[in-house]
Amino acid sequence: MSHTGTLILIMSIAVLAPLLAYGVGRRLPVPLVIFEILLGIVIGPDMLGWAHPDAVVDALSELGLAMLIFLAGYEIEFDKVRGDTLKRSVWAWLIALAMGLAIGTLLARGDFGKGVYIGTALTSTALGTVLPVLRDSGDLHGRFGSVMMAVGAVGEFGPIIAMALLLSGRNPGQSTALLAAFGALTAGAVLWAMRPKALWFSRVIAKTLHSSGQFAVRLVVLMLALMLGASQVLGLDILLGAFAAGLITRIVLHGAAPESSDEVLSKIEAMGFGFLVPIFFVVTGIEFDLKSLLDGGRALLLLPIFLLLFLLVRGLPVLLLAPRDMAGRDRTALMLFSSTALPLVVAITTIGLDDGTLAAGEAAALVGAGMVSVLVFPLVALKCRAAAARKALPNGAGSGAESW
Repeated sequence: MSHTGTLILIMSIAVLAPLLAYGVGRRLPVPLVIFEILLGIVIGPDMLGWAHPDAVVDALSELGLAMLIFLAGYEIEFDKVRGDTLKRSVWAWLIALAMGLAIGTLLARGDFGKGVYIGTALTSTALGTVLPVLRDSGDLHGRFGSVMMAVGAVGEFGPIIAMALLLSGRNPGQSTALLAAFGALTAGAVLWAMRPKALWFSRVIAKTLHSSGQFAVRLVVLMLALMLGASQVLGLDILLGAFAAGLITRIVLHGAAPESSDEVLSKIEAMGFGFLVPIFFVVTGIEFDLKSLLDGGRALLLLPIFLLLFLLVRGLPVLLLAPRDMAGRDRTALMLFSSTALPLVVAITTIGLDDGTLAAGEAAALVGAGMVSVLVFPLVALKCRAAAARKALPNGAGSGAESW
């Protein structure tokens, strides 16, 4: 099938998936991404064989992943993600990285190169997938949401940094130098973003918000393109540029035009979640190697092992470093949400497959475990949150006044 036919199929799934999620959600709240991936598998080569991605579809899929990470970066609230909250989150991720590299190398039978791919994937958190769940449940802007945002931000940003240092194919010194150069570039962009803007800047944003000019939207797209270009020129993963672009964009819009920032974000989300992000998840399903997974043997055995390792490697350090005054069920929910992984797992395994380090079955098992984590962990976490809320009501606890 031509790329036009494949794209029509993908967008048809993008329309069908929310309807299925709405229908099923009245009985069981299943994340939308699950329907997008599963339907992608159905139309993919290993089942119906209707869809075969090409250069055009793959390019749109990469843009979808970049937009997903951009939106995750935009959601970070700097006034909440700082101090001891950030310190605990970083330490939890560093412990996870050490555990992941050790366990990954062990599973790779001593092959450290393969162990790096597996270990890094085990440390990721699907913040872009978790945030909509927290937003829909009303937990995003409370105490739990701010803590989860810190944990998730490090779980997104940490693996991207690790990928840049460990999976670039360069020696560590060169990778560190390039990463430092990108960090300096990003810091300069942040300083520019924090500078007071002239009055005309906010006026142009407000005046063109409902016209064909759409200055703010075009500026956001330009900043995303610039940061993606900078990361690519320096030989770093484009996800690093996308995340940095999200952070910078939030500073610019909230500083220069706070009264318009929410509306601008809604337009960017419409472009991302309405077009680009669904393409990424459907293509993930189309390219999922179902045959390698269902052939049995080691690949099928690895799927539940990886699922448990997401909890052990990523979730356990978060559980142990959670604030002591957090309710037990809230701590469990934090562990489950932080162990939810998929987008970066897909990105890491794709790189591993492209350079021949990961076998198809291993990659399929990792992505499959990520899919199960997205389906199961947030649902159980929401039940834990609901139970914690019911327990807190009689004595008036859970006001959200405490912080890390």
